[in-house]
Amino acid sequence: MKVTVIEVTKEKEGLVWDTVDKKKSFLIFGMKEKKNPNKFTREHEEKELAKTVIKQVQDSTQELDQEVKEVIRLQRYNEGGRTPMKVIMKSQVAVKEIMARKGKLADDTEHKNI
Repeated sequence: MKVTVIEVTKEKEGLVWDTVDKKKSFLIFGMKEKKNPNKFTREHEEKELAKTVIKQVQDSTQELDQEVKEVIRLQRYNEGGRTPMKVIMKSQVAVKEIMARKGKLADDTEHKNI
């Protein structure tokens, strides 16, 4: 039985990694895209925007914004649009902390629509 489980796990290794990636990421909806046609600078700005949102949520003693690994827009660049962003973190614990405190964004006037 144990050998069978190991074989199935080896066959489905991509599926296992996909599950791990899902637990280490979260989505941000409603973040407006800035007018910047340069892809490299736009990606850098999006990462900084995600870090700003995380700073609004975290406690003063935490540094969860340092845990950001990658930020991906889930749709094509649309100047002034509101496409969702996928934020991939380094640890699953950071995602849990952020999701537990996401209600703090409702109090913030700048990030109220997120």
